[in-house]
Amino acid sequence: MTPEREVYLDYAAATPVDPEVAAAMLPYLTERFWNPSAPYARAREARDDVERARGAIARLIGARPDNLVFTAGATEANNLAFAAVEGHVVVDAIEHESVLACAGTHARRTVRVGADGLVDPAVVARAIRPDTELVSVELANGEVGCVQPVREIARVVAAERSRRLEAGEDVPLYLHTDASQAAGALAVNVGSLGVDLLTLSAAKIYGPKQVGLLWASDDVRLRPLVYGGGQEGGVRSGTENVAGIVGFARALELACERRGEEARRLAALRERLREGICERVPWAVVSGPRAPKRRLPGLLHVAFAGIEARRLVIALERAGVSVGTGSACAASRMRVSHVLDAIGMPRPLAEGSLRLTLGRPTSEEDVDYAAAAIAEAVRAEAARLGLDDAGQEARVAALLEGWPGLTARTSQNELRTPPQNGRYAR
Repeated sequence: MTPEREVYLDYAAATPVDPEVAAAMLPYLTERFWNPSAPYARAREARDDVERARGAIARLIGARPDNLVFTAGATEANNLAFAAVEGHVVVDAIEHESVLACAGTHARRTVRVGADGLVDPAVVARAIRPDTELVSVELANGEVGCVQPVREIARVVAAERSRRLEAGEDVPLYLHTDASQAAGALAVNVGSLGVDLLTLSAAKIYGPKQVGLLWASDDVRLRPLVYGGGQEGGVRSGTENVAGIVGFARALELACERRGEEARRLAALRERLREGICERVPWAVVSGPRAPKRRLPGLLHVAFAGIEARRLVIALERAGVSVGTGSACAASRMRVSHVLDAIGMPRPLAEGSLRLTLGRPTSEEDVDYAAAAIAEAVRAEAARLGLDDAGQEARVAALLEGWPGLTARTSQNELRTPPQNGRYAR
């Protein structure tokens, strides 16, 4: 049976290419197809277009064009950042899989996070060793929606650099942030953030997939991962993706132009969705930070104790609603993500959690339809399992009461105990 409505709620996994971005890219997929490294005039035009796009992006993030390296997505950019160091690294436990995998090739310390997903800068300070060369903390997490205190962590890193300088130590120390999930909702300026390396992805801001970049300060010496013709200043060889780079620049321009108004709109829609679900399913649990400045505006993470998320995904697909269960990397394997493990979420909640992310096309009608469909799917599963509201209320209360103790044990007391407020778990 054809669903009444099609609603997409997984914009953290993929965004459609904005029509203005597609229009900017189209000439480079057809008549302006030239290789920027070729010697003739038309190829030089393509080279000029790449450099104009580089300059536009640099201005938008407060950087110099020469410090940008275009890559085939954020994963490659993260790999390039970690390849710049050889020594000890510090990461937090809810980083993207690509960052954690890169950290796994180094001596490392993984910093625990609070049950709200937030990193404590003081814990980062304690994790830095005399041989630490890189600290990597994402600007915003794409699963529970927490916006990390990167500026405060930058001050921690700067203080350690000053100490090393005064002590005559020559071990470098850099701060990297993956801002891929943040760029569509938050201002991203390398100077105000205080970072040394920054990753961006076009795919998260209504641009083309497989296009990303790494910005590196003058102090960082990047080491190539891909060797060949010496493109991108010798750091990333291979013929430039001219259409993708031009589209990336236009996508970031549009994101910056629309950011404030769109963030407010999405935050209102997120609250409408939350209320619509929680009014129908009073034992639903919403996770992530409560403070608005610490939450991505268009992301809602909600869990239903004792209900299998994968069954909800299938039921919702039949209703025309596409949702995620976590990062796309984890969701593709239908397993509980490392993020939920890291925040100490009890397994009965983690296994029944959905990540709902809103985007530019999302309307109030979409949100209302999705809230009703999600509640209907949850209640159908609860009925199938013989679960009633009273029993679920008691079960959730017990799980939430135990959550702070659980997180404290898993973190060796490096986590802050989260206060509880009804069914909103912080």
